[in-house]
Amino acid sequence: MINNNNKVSVIIRSKNEERWIGHSIQSVIDTFKNVEIIVVDNGSTDDSMFIVKNFVEDPNFKNKNGSYADIKIYNLQDYTPGKSLNFGISKCSNNVVMILSAHCVIQKFNLELFEKLNKYSCLFGKQIPIWNGKKISKRYIWSHFIDEEKINMYSELENRYFFHNAASLFKKQLLVDMPFNENLTGKEDRYWINSYVKNKNQFIYTPLLEVHHHYTVNGNTWKGLA
Repeated sequence: MINNNNKVSVIIRSKNEERWIGHSIQSVIDTFKNVEIIVVDNGSTDDSMFIVKNFVEDPNFKNKNGSYADIKIYNLQDYTPGKSLNFGISKCSNNVVMILSAHCVIQKFNLELFEKLNKYSCLFGKQIPIWNGKKISKRYIWSHFIDEEKINMYSELENRYFFHNAASLFKKQLLVDMPFNENLTGKEDRYWINSYVKNKNQFIYTPLLEVHHHYTVNGNTWKGLA
């Protein structure tokens, strides 16, 4: 468990994520001490929010077993990916912000990531695609998640700089100064990072952050692959 001066706020976006959101939240609690979790829900009709509420810390009960966290739940009906992220960022209390997909489960988080964040202001980590429990071949978009660090990763597949925010880390002030485009219906992270690099900034991909990215029917990363 990470226990240092870098307090982290984790933003998790949700819409009918009952299968994996509990696993995702537990991995956050297992990784960080005294973490703040911001859940931005888009009108889930399944048991997603019931599951999330089971992790909410009771202020009258001392959390000794690591099963609860400071979780704030918001419902955003007028949803776009960028709008939900910008809203979540506005609710974060800490200077370090992690964006985590509701179907990503943290496997590794190295303390060196905070040093890298101080240098680059934003980074994203390695995703291992899991299809119903099976690790699948890293083709197409998954081929970007290599075993070596890469500064300003460029995607020949997409013909632009590549950044994936399903497992990413930022300085909060950067996201305040440079919010996501709220008019886009997808790939808001790619458009954001290309604007970031255009301003002569650098970012880094690093496998020091690693998650299992589980298949969901509506997961954007999986569209066209199912």
